[in-house]
Amino acid sequence: IAKLNRELAIEEENEMPAAVREQEIAFTHLGISARVGAGLDNNVFRSPAAAYINLADPNLPLVTPVVQEGMFIPVSLNARYKVNSLDHEGFFGVYRLGGRFYQDKNLTNANEYLHELGFGSEYRRRTESRERNIYSAFKIAQHQETYYDPDTGLTQDVDGVPIGDRMSYMRYGPELSMREKFGRFSIGGRAKGQLWNYEDAVAAPGYDHEFWQIGLNTQYQFTSTSLLRLTAEYYTRRFGERPSYDLDGNQFIGATPVRYDYTNYAVEARQRITRAMWFGVSFARSERVDQHVGYNSYLRDGYGAQFHFSLGDQFDLDVSGEYRIYHYENAFAFNEPAAGRKTLETATGSAAASFRMTDTLTLVGEYIFRDVTSNDTRIAYGRSQF
Repeated sequence: IAKLNRELAIEEENEMPAAVREQEIAFTHLGISARVGAGLDNNVFRSPAAAYINLADPNLPLVTPVVQEGMFIPVSLNARYKVNSLDHEGFFGVYRLGGRFYQDKNLTNANEYLHELGFGSEYRRRTESRERNIYSAFKIAQHQETYYDPDTGLTQDVDGVPIGDRMSYMRYGPELSMREKFGRFSIGGRAKGQLWNYEDAVAAPGYDHEFWQIGLNTQYQFTSTSLLRLTAEYYTRRFGERPSYDLDGNQFIGATPVRYDYTNYAVEARQRITRAMWFGVSFARSERVDQHVGYNSYLRDGYGAQFHFSLGDQFDLDVSGEYRIYHYENAFAFNEPAAGRKTLETATGSAAASFRMTDTLTLVGEYIFRDVTSNDTRIAYGRSQF
């Protein structure tokens, strides 16, 4: 379930701010961009670094994870066609492919990719002191991923029945966002509704669920070089089959299906130092409510920082980091009362440098780091990707 919140690291890679500098483009436009590279992953399957006793197994086995590293090829393709058929309004169609493919045949269980197709409309109107933007779309995506054991990298099974396709899904639904700007002040909102249909695993409950989201944000530019942004959002995931946990850590087939409701609040401040350099800091508080008996409810605090530097029109550097700490009131490590209350902390960081060699060709180098610390040592790991 934790993997659902991140959706897919592939999608984040397609949005890397250093990959392509934002530019004004013609309102009627056909655009195609492709990205291919080579990378090194020092912990392909997110394996724990040390041996541990699996308290979730009644036999209390000693597990010795195998940390594996390997080369991978990141691939992305984006195609977009927009036509301006009305004043200030355009209709568009988009296609996106993102994937990460490992070269060692023993690591192919870590391969994952996503296709997404969408269509919709954009409205944009600007005057001297006012700007209005409205975006609406319907999107369909197919995501392929193998459900593997992080300790070994092998496909998961239940009583000898493979369930490796369990994390592959199709999702579809509409989304809407809008933004109104008055001088230095702007306000916006967004809404999204999706159905996530996972591959059926007869031997285990499915992850099929509904996803609904609504959010508001406001921003004020105090000076020409500084701004403050406030965000509030609510979203919910409502599963059809996945059984909830009781307060004693048990998860019984036939129990009430999982429903998690999330409320997030965030504040972000940015300060421009020069025309080519700015930095920002952020704080976010999130609350998840487990609507069954509250076993998996938590409060999460997140602290972030970002830095951007440009050198002329050719070189960009972006650095960011975030630390999150989770506060569980009821959940146990290993879902076992004898293991004590669950603790979880995550730290992520990235650095990306891009060099524009021509008007259409850019060279990008990235470093991505993630560290997860928990007394549930099954999910604790460190990972670096270059």
